[in-house]
Amino acid sequence: MAHNHLSDAKAAARALPQLGLSAEQAAQRLRDEGPNVLSSAQQRGWLAMVRETLSDPMFALLLGAGVLYLVLGDLQEGLVLFGLVLVVLALTLYQEGKTEHALAALRDLTSPRALVWRDGAAVRLAGSDVVVGDVLVLAEGDRIAADALLMEGADVQVDESLLTGEAIPVDKSATDAAGVGDGAHVDGTAAANAQLFAGTLLVRGHGLARVTATGARSEIGRIGAALAGLTPEASPLRLQTAQLVKGLAVMAAVASLMLVLTYGWLKGDWLGALLAGIALAMALLPQEFSVVLTVIPALGAWRLSKHKVLTRRIAAIETLGATSVLCVDKTGTLTENRMTVAQLYAEPGGTQPEAAGVPGECLLIDYATTPELPEAFHTLVEYSILASVRDPFDPMEKAFHRLGQHFLKDTEHLHRDWTLMQQYGLTPELRAMSHVWKAVDGQAHVVAAKGAPEAIVDLCHMDAAAQARVASAVEAMAVRGLRVLGVARSRFEGMDWPAIEHDFEFEFVGLLGLADPLRADIPAAVAQARTAGIRVVMITGDYPATAQAIAHQAGLYLPTPPDHPPPQGLATSTADQAQPPPDDWLLTGDGMNQLDDAALRQRLATVSVCARIAPTQKLRIVQALQARGEVVAMTGDGVNDAPALKAAHVGVAMGERGTDVAREAASIVLLDDNFAGLVQAVRLGRRIFDNLRKSMSYILAVHVPIAGMALLPVLLGWPTMLYPLHIAFLELVIDPACSMVFENEPAEPDLMQRPPRDVTTPLFGGLTLLWALLQGLGALAVVLAATWWGMANLGEGAARAFSFATIVASNLALILANRSRSGSLWHSLRVPNRTLWWVCGAALALMLLALYVPWLAGLFKFAPLPLAWLAAAMGVGGLVVLGFGWLKPRGVGAGV
Repeated sequence: MAHNHLSDAKAAARALPQLGLSAEQAAQRLRDEGPNVLSSAQQRGWLAMVRETLSDPMFALLLGAGVLYLVLGDLQEGLVLFGLVLVVLALTLYQEGKTEHALAALRDLTSPRALVWRDGAAVRLAGSDVVVGDVLVLAEGDRIAADALLMEGADVQVDESLLTGEAIPVDKSATDAAGVGDGAHVDGTAAANAQLFAGTLLVRGHGLARVTATGARSEIGRIGAALAGLTPEASPLRLQTAQLVKGLAVMAAVASLMLVLTYGWLKGDWLGALLAGIALAMALLPQEFSVVLTVIPALGAWRLSKHKVLTRRIAAIETLGATSVLCVDKTGTLTENRMTVAQLYAEPGGTQPEAAGVPGECLLIDYATTPELPEAFHTLVEYSILASVRDPFDPMEKAFHRLGQHFLKDTEHLHRDWTLMQQYGLTPELRAMSHVWKAVDGQAHVVAAKGAPEAIVDLCHMDAAAQARVASAVEAMAVRGLRVLGVARSRFEGMDWPAIEHDFEFEFVGLLGLADPLRADIPAAVAQARTAGIRVVMITGDYPATAQAIAHQAGLYLPTPPDHPPPQGLATSTADQAQPPPDDWLLTGDGMNQLDDAALRQRLATVSVCARIAPTQKLRIVQALQARGEVVAMTGDGVNDAPALKAAHVGVAMGERGTDVAREAASIVLLDDNFAGLVQAVRLGRRIFDNLRKSMSYILAVHVPIAGMALLPVLLGWPTMLYPLHIAFLELVIDPACSMVFENEPAEPDLMQRPPRDVTTPLFGGLTLLWALLQGLGALAVVLAATWWGMANLGEGAARAFSFATIVASNLALILANRSRSGSLWHSLRVPNRTLWWVCGAALALMLLALYVPWLAGLFKFAPLPLAWLAAAMGVGGLVVLGFGWLKPRGVGAGV
């Protein structure tokens, strides 16, 4: 319905071209007045990011260690430590910058859109580009972009609760705004009734409105309100990780304090004890968790946008991979929404008595082979066009106009000179719409109606025999996968329009069957979803037989359709309402109304197709599936879809045909309305979560040997092996590895062969946590053994150098070991990841500089390390990789 209203508004705009702006005028006003935005939190600046980064405890510890070195009189070591702080800060800011750019791109995509009339054409642009004097083309479900006066409109109601708190929609009536100066607010009751405000919602009707104020000069700007943008959300994963970090922080504080006391009491060196305590705290504090929880999901959302899948809420990404049921619309999502009239059925003389028992005429339409349209079908095509808008946007109405232009172009059946006097829209109670026309000649008005066959039959008050005849024709079209609409006509004299369509005396004209081809990539996408353990449930308002035919083409699991199905009557007939659904795979809207919540939950265990479903019933479907323990993704595009989209775990709105209300209620927007994009989003969502798990497992594992080597040598009476300077160096490897390396990791080969993960399973639960700790303990054992061996054969400085080289090698080994959750080491080495090799190469190069550049080796308290011992350290790292690759449990790959 919104599309029909949109077409009417666009047609009206062409009659008022003088009220629109040219592109040049709009550009000049945008420069003079500024963008149509409110003062709210926008993209963070560099100073804000620096301030937030320096407030991290890790940087406070690094700066504290640098100050201590200066207090100890070690100027060079203190300055180098400060230099490493700057390098780590630069790396963090680089990652933050990439994240912020990704979020800014998402904010631009998710900003409100507006349809305005410029240069004689309707143009959709960002709401921030709307200027005073623009003509807004408004349709049901639109969020109004700026303060404006309604110039043309029909049945306009606006939800102004954003400003007033009053939930009841407000009726609006058009006023003559042609003489209103730019930016002026007209006084008086008429102007007040025509005033529209930025940020409010058009819940009914359509129209044209002239912009009078934008940005801070609008009503919402004056009262200081700010529109919600793309803001970080406290997702379950973030909350879970926050608890883990808090626990580790407490442990780090206690362990560091104990180390300071023990070191100072045993050796009497309290400054050295403080440095050892700082080193242990740095080793135990996994500050990288907050980095990866920001970087990987944000860049993942940016990657999704490249596949025409817009993430409006970052927290939805972690849910995507756990989705177990995809509830999808048929038209435009599974099909191309590019309709063509493929079959016609004309009644034999309407409802006249002499026509009783006479079968109607059917005609298959093929534009390439059908030479002309028989006379019996002219009236049907004529009234299908009269029941549509003049300049159609809806694909069905475009198909009717195309049919008329092709076959009736030079006949008296096309009426471009008639005047539309009244219209009746679709309602939940009556799925039909009517137009009342004033002909050039004659006093009577012509009424044309089109809609669902059962609605048209209801309007025509047909007897049982006629209903059965029409039902048989509907069924014959539907089993071919055609979308079937009925057409009726009437005449009316006078101007006292009936309140409802039922008050007209309609005569049934016929049926039109429209073919909407299935998207070419849908069968493969459905098969991929099934392989991934995801059920696909098609939800449509179409006739059940039509839905079944499309479902078979898409590859949904259904029984084989019969070759010649018997007529079963219209879906809303009394007989149908009394019968149970024909099979377990199908649920109709009427059948759904007969089920209580418990019975509906049971039925949905096997349902693949929901037909003749009203948008308001989608919410019940979502809630019933959720009650079964399913993780539900639901698609929708209309105003009435918003509750279901909001209730679903992942609400998915249509970007092309969806309303603003649907997009705002959804977590995900399919920019091209394609179901295949949704399956791709699930795949990328799984990959993002996989890479998060790998990264955070690596972080947990790598901190174990570092913390162990900061603590155990002191307890064992060995010389100190790791100082704050060493740990700052190791951070240069950990920071880019945990975010950039793992974010760039490709998907696992078995990614879409796994069942959906259990959302109740924590990120660090079960085998995942155990395996990360075992990796860390294994690496610590290897490093401790290497350190003992080095101390037995080398001096203290060379042993420290050997121990450090072994830690670096083990660190790189942990990166390689965590790249793949299930595949072999050799397979993972063949998987390309350019960032990995850059990080590994840079880490090894910096290690060599620290080991063999004399003044750096002095700062690190290293003595020259023989090359044979360096090779041994690298060999130990290789053994760690091989050991972890051989011992890796298979269950880790399943995401346990």
